[in-house]
Amino acid sequence: MKYGLFLKDGGTIGLVAPSFGCTFEPYTSCMDEAIKRFKALGYSVIEGPNCRKADGIGISSSPENCGKELTSFYCDDKTDVLISCGGGELMCEILDYVDFDAIKAAKPKWFMGYSDNTNFTFLLNTICDTASIYGPCVGAFGTEELHQAHNDAIGVLQGKLNRVSGYEKFELESLKDEEHPLAKYNLTEPKELKLFMGSTQMNRVSTFSGRLTGGCLDCLANLVGTKYDNVKAFNEKYKDDGIIWFLEACDLNVMSIRRALWNLDAAGWFKQAKGFIIGRPLASWKQEMMGLDQYNAVTGILGKYKVPIIMDADIGHLPPAMPIISGALGKVFVENENILVEYSYK
Repeated sequence: MKYGLFLKDGGTIGLVAPSFGCTFEPYTSCMDEAIKRFKALGYSVIEGPNCRKADGIGISSSPENCGKELTSFYCDDKTDVLISCGGGELMCEILDYVDFDAIKAAKPKWFMGYSDNTNFTFLLNTICDTASIYGPCVGAFGTEELHQAHNDAIGVLQGKLNRVSGYEKFELESLKDEEHPLAKYNLTEPKELKLFMGSTQMNRVSTFSGRLTGGCLDCLANLVGTKYDNVKAFNEKYKDDGIIWFLEACDLNVMSIRRALWNLDAAGWFKQAKGFIIGRPLASWKQEMMGLDQYNAVTGILGKYKVPIIMDADIGHLPPAMPIISGALGKVFVENENILVEYSYK
């Protein structure tokens, strides 16, 4: 696994928009404020040509323009790390215009984003054998008050942090809107992990280790069986490490979560699974449909592997979220009702 150089003092952050750009509130104000914050920390910022565009469908610009921007910014030496402007809907359509051969041959570079950006964070791991950061998009740093999760993401980018832990509370209803674009997290809900060994709920799970990969289930399910599905080779290469899958869902209801997991499972993706970290699902939080909820939607498919499953973890669309170094070796602990992940760059 290849790793980019960490963001050095006075380094340059590149902003790209392979999914949505920042063209309306609250996103424009958030991006502007984030840029101010990074500059105040001593970094330069270079915006890609699509960052403030909205002429695409479900993404910032045309698939061709988005693929070209992402490839050029990744391969040039003008920027040290890349952060995505935002998530979106149809980043999968840019993949035919991303030059994965050039990216694989280029000097590795950290790319950070989540949600629709799974289409790159995951494929960097499985196609390019390069680590990425499943973490906040740039607008998240444009808040009036940084949360520890934001500081953790910055610390990971800087190479100052190789261990992250979850947070005490999370947000169900955001206060951020057009009139309050910089509102901080509305942390009203206490975090409570649900722990399983296979399909059996437990009071605790043992520490487990493996190579981390995953992302947004909405996106991953669409990659199965395509020419971008290189998971079989990835699993084979890292079979001695085993794989820790981190997964979270955005728009999927509980039935869709179960179908998506069935799809990945039937394709053999979980063959080398050592454990699963499952984030809080956005659209299906506490949802029940015909006897299915967010828990047995997962354990009904993954329980047969008889490995630890940590659910309602701090990743995904219900913030705050831990930055996950996708592609790194991870050691996962559950201590004092909290999750901790320790990273090794091997």
